[in-house]
Amino acid sequence: MNANDNNQFRRVSVVIPAYNAGPYICRTIESVLNQTHRADEIIVIDDGSTDNTGEQVKKYGSSVRYIYQDNGGASTARNTGIKAAGFEWIAFLDGDDEWLPEKLKLQIEHLGRNPQLVWTGANFYYCLCDENRRGPCIAPARAEQLLNGKEFFDDFFWAFRNAASGCTITMLIRKDILEQAGMFRVGQLMANDLDLWFRIAYQHGRFGFISEPLAIYHIAIPQSITKKHRLLEIRCELLKRHLLLSAEHGRDQAFKPCAGRMAGSWIRSLLFEDRPEDIRGMLNDFGELLSRRFKIIVRLLLIFPRATAVVCHTISRIVRALHLRRQIVPRPKRRQDVSQKNR
Repeated sequence: MNANDNNQFRRVSVVIPAYNAGPYICRTIESVLNQTHRADEIIVIDDGSTDNTGEQVKKYGSSVRYIYQDNGGASTARNTGIKAAGFEWIAFLDGDDEWLPEKLKLQIEHLGRNPQLVWTGANFYYCLCDENRRGPCIAPARAEQLLNGKEFFDDFFWAFRNAASGCTITMLIRKDILEQAGMFRVGQLMANDLDLWFRIAYQHGRFGFISEPLAIYHIAIPQSITKKHRLLEIRCELLKRHLLLSAEHGRDQAFKPCAGRMAGSWIRSLLFEDRPEDIRGMLNDFGELLSRRFKIIVRLLLIFPRATAVVCHTISRIVRALHLRRQIVPRPKRRQDVSQKNR
């Protein structure tokens, strides 16, 4: 049996959690309906929306299965979709994002060539909507270089450290693997996807990856179910829990560089927000994961934290004005903006 014959056995359920996604949900659904390889099932889980999300979804009739539930968060909504899914493979898409037309076709063919894989992902575009800018998470040429002639990474954690692990909207995973890993952690208000990917990677390190972008992740859309929470306490709890879990699975040496990368990124973002006590707390909790040089620089910047925040914002504005930033990222928040968002 060749790869094309084998592809017919890979049937896909698409799980779309949505919360107050009325302005965007049609774009999302149509990006699935317009796939060159049709999905076998589309399930939209309305997580207690108070807008017209349900009305918009129901316009598609039997093409889309609509499930309404009381608001429980992204993890609960995705778990509802997984349980309801009738097919072997699960693909995820958020209610305000979209797929490019060849996404499923290329991934199904990819799995046909690599039948040993139980999960795979892909590159994607960040779209900064309010600035009309779009760019890939990782340059496709760089991703090809990292793959080194293969179509998969031997270790998800190595791929994650090199920004080549895709994101939730590019994932295609066997349903039984999701169930074995415990599915999405209920009550995890942010990074619930990373939490699950790490748990899968402890047991299934080999991870497929397609270097060309196959989806569009829209940044700065209000009230998104997965982009609502940015709480430092949740981030730190995630790292601490997985430092323990990785050690239990004998994978701590692979995970620690990932944890260091995340901690360093969060500390850099906190420098914009004039939050010296939070930064010092992170240095105390995760200092062993960070380089000595990085810690020295951060401690020097904390001597005058307010001035550091002003300089960081000034540099950011200059970089944006001159179009020097290589990666599409959201504008750093000022402290008062962050405080209002987290109320």
